[in-house]
Amino acid sequence: MSKGFLYFICAVSAMGGLLFGYDWVVIGGAKPFYELYFGIGDSPVMQGVAMTTALIGCLVGAMVAGWAADKYGRKPLLMVSAMLFTVSAIGTGLFSDFTLFNIARFIGGIGIGVASALAPMYIAEVSPTEIRGRMVSLNQMTIVLGILAAQIVNMLLARDTSISAEQAWNVEWGWRWMFWAETVPAALFLVMVFAIPESPVYLKLKVVTESQHMRQEVGLRELFQSKYSRVLLLGLVIAVFQQWCGTNVIFNYAQEIFVGAGFDVDGMFINIVITGIANVVFTIVALYTIEKWGRRTLILLGAGGLGLIYLILGTCYFFEVKGFVMVALVVAAISTYAMTLAPVTWTLLAEIFPNRVRGIAMATCTFALWVGCCTLTFSFPSMNAALGSSGSFWIYSAICCCAFVFLWRRCPETKGKSLLQLEKELVG
Repeated sequence: MSKGFLYFICAVSAMGGLLFGYDWVVIGGAKPFYELYFGIGDSPVMQGVAMTTALIGCLVGAMVAGWAADKYGRKPLLMVSAMLFTVSAIGTGLFSDFTLFNIARFIGGIGIGVASALAPMYIAEVSPTEIRGRMVSLNQMTIVLGILAAQIVNMLLARDTSISAEQAWNVEWGWRWMFWAETVPAALFLVMVFAIPESPVYLKLKVVTESQHMRQEVGLRELFQSKYSRVLLLGLVIAVFQQWCGTNVIFNYAQEIFVGAGFDVDGMFINIVITGIANVVFTIVALYTIEKWGRRTLILLGAGGLGLIYLILGTCYFFEVKGFVMVALVVAAISTYAMTLAPVTWTLLAEIFPNRVRGIAMATCTFALWVGCCTLTFSFPSMNAALGSSGSFWIYSAICCCAFVFLWRRCPETKGKSLLQLEKELVG
């Protein structure tokens, strides 16, 4: 396989990450407007439902992704996720009923769950050992590009909220076009995914099992056998921690965070784009450091760095610090996350499991990741209301410190090792 074709198929697979990032974050910019449209501005519970529906879909998508990928292959599942993204993008902006709006978000969430499990696994299986970490990180690169695209689209579509007529346009149409804009990359992904080959690892497993006249049916019972318990626990902790480190609430609840720091709505959108640019820049940094510094170094740097930043950020909220300092701390948190936990999590999850159980193990850990994301997103409004922004970020700081201790003791270095070598070292 030529290097050019390798980059092409990895980039196409990673388009699922771009749609994942866009679909995941676009709702944060649309939030102030669809809440007024649906009349849920005074209901924290309904706000949580609207923000969490897609995440429940992610759980379903992740839950079926591993079994389906092992049974039908990686490529067909990527096709399915592309179709789900397209349907969701059209439906979410089209519906004027709150229930149908949430159904469309749920469908998109299934697409996210499938793509988030399949894309990094597919890339890891087609990439050479020496550049595997960088290629898997390409998936994270497309995620942050999708996030930035959503932030820019939201800013451009949200008209000046100080003018009542334009505010009415935002409430009636602006949030719809924020979702509809996703249709373009979703349709492009659907077309291009037909051009990529099936994963060689899947084809090899299929040939072996067919020659033995056996069906390749790896279930949760086998995954939870004692020989896999240590590596499975590591994968589950890494997956959940990537969400419960707290950084993702900045994207989903940017309105509350920046308004709480003293900014109006227009300033909020500008600051959201600033954080998106920082996210992209430091993901590019991660593409170069992940093969030089190693996965273990980066994930420990992320846990320790975020723990310190959130401690300071919570203290600033406690003393009601406003303005640039708060933006700088938020940018520092996102930059640290983008360079460390965001790409390294997906790389490690795609590397640490043996070939035989990689599909179901990746799906299980992705399911756990989305459980973490779902509970984080749903709990933040209530926690923020009860404890304030200071208490919320202090809790995230404590979580990061606990994770640092666990990862220091349990997380191995996988840089420069083949998948077969890692299987022998981690499972035996």
